[in-house]
Order: sequence, then C-alpha cells, then structure tokens
Amino acid sequence: MSGLQHVEFGDRTGPTVLALHGLTGHGLRWAPLADEHLPDLHVVAPDLLGHGHSPWRPPWSIDDHVAALSAFVDATIPAGKRPLIVVAHSYGGALAIHLAHERPDAVGGLVLLDPAQGLDPGFALTVATDSLQNWDYPDAAAARAAKRSEGWAEVSDAILDAEIAAHLIDLPNGRVGWRVSAPMAATAWSEMSRPAVLPPAGVPTHIVVADRVDPPFVGSDFLTDCARDRGPEVEIHHADCGHMVPFDAPELTASLIRSLL
Repeated sequence: MSGLQHVEFGDRTGPTVLALHGLTGHGLRWAPLADEHLPDLHVVAPDLLGHGHSPWRPPWSIDDHVAALSAFVDATIPAGKRPLIVVAHSYGGALAIHLAHERPDAVGGLVLLDPAQGLDPGFALTVATDSLQNWDYPDAAAARAAKRSEGWAEVSDAILDAEIAAHLIDLPNGRVGWRVSAPMAATAWSEMSRPAVLPPAGVPTHIVVADRVDPPFVGSDFLTDCARDRGPEVEIHHADCGHMVPFDAPELTASLIRSLL
C-alpha cells in the first residue's frame, strides 16, 4: 500500500508542525490556519487513511492509522526536525495521543483541539448509523446546508467554499459526497468509543475544549484524569465555539502551537 498523501504550508526552513485533521476531513483544511497565522512555520498535513487522496483500503483501526502516521513521519520529516509539535483536531486528537505513545522520539508536544475519544458507545452508534444513512447529497447546495447544520455554522463562507471545491466529489449514483470512505468513517466511530488514553507523561500538552458541543467530545473524566495524573504537563483551555476549533479559534490554536516551540 502506498503511503499517506499530504500537503505542506509555510516556510520549510522553520520548525515543523504535523497537523492531523478529524474524521471526514483532509490535509487542506489546515490551509487557513497555516497561511494566515503560522506562515513562518513548516506545517505538514497528511490525509489520514480512508480520507482524501490517501489509500482507502482497510484496515482502519487506531493502530493502523498510527502505523501509517509513523511511517509517514519517517518518510517525510527529516530526523533533525524531530521531535515535532503535533496539532490535531477531533479524531486526529485521539490518533495524536496514540502516536505520541508509540513514537516518543518523534512527538515533543501536543495541541489537541476538541479531541474525540472515550465517546459513549450508544452515542457513537447513533452518529455512525445516521451518517451512513445520510452519506450523500443530491447536489452541492445540499452538502453545504448539511455542513452548516453539523458544526460549521460559524465557519466563513470562504472556508466552506474551499471545502466544497476541494473535497466534494461526484459519486457513481449521480449524487455527490465527500472524498472519504464511508466504511472507514463507521469504523472510526467505533474506535472513538474505546476508552480515552492520556497523553504520555513528560509530553507538554494543550487541550482545547469546544464549549458549544453538546454532548461534548472531551469527557469530564478524561480532563479529571489529566489533572490528577499529568499535572502541569497538560493545560486545559475552553473555547466559546463549536467543534471546528481550527476554523473558529485560529488565534488561540496558533498561540498554543507557538508556546510549545
């Protein structure tokens, strides 16, 4: 299987940041943050397994994603630029935590934006079932309306236009859908219902909780365990926004990344 596809932003001579998107996303989603708030850094953003232009073939477990990311780091980022700061959104946040455990040599700090793990299994089943039953759309206008109702209410028109242009594709059934594997997405909801894992001890970590998400993706037990077992290594931040933190709180996100450089 070929490796993960990716995009890069910013100054390649600057410190490298690995950026991991969330479920149904793609690497290009990091363009607004990288271009407008981190132009002096080198932001490397892969498409995860089953997403975008990366391989869609299974398996798709967290372990498989982490293995692909580990191989990607070795193939793409010189050893002299490691350990990296990893910024990760939603499901990407869960993967970043597991990657940090698997590759302590490669991950030097974490910025986790509304990380999705330890979800209630009943909730995960409901969302996965609903997403499969409403996977495609009659046209781009319907896809746009769906995004607005799914946590993108505050995202700018320009960003949503770019999402439509880059990520919406024609399907064989005559409808349109996102450039994402539906079976992989269903599997991911199962993986996000696995017990939450704490960031590794000794890795400075910022966790941003999106306060307008209900039910929350970041569980109170996870935050309590971080405070008890990781102390000052993990800092918790609250953002008055929906789930799309990289779009809705870019200044906060950029400042947290810079604080770890």
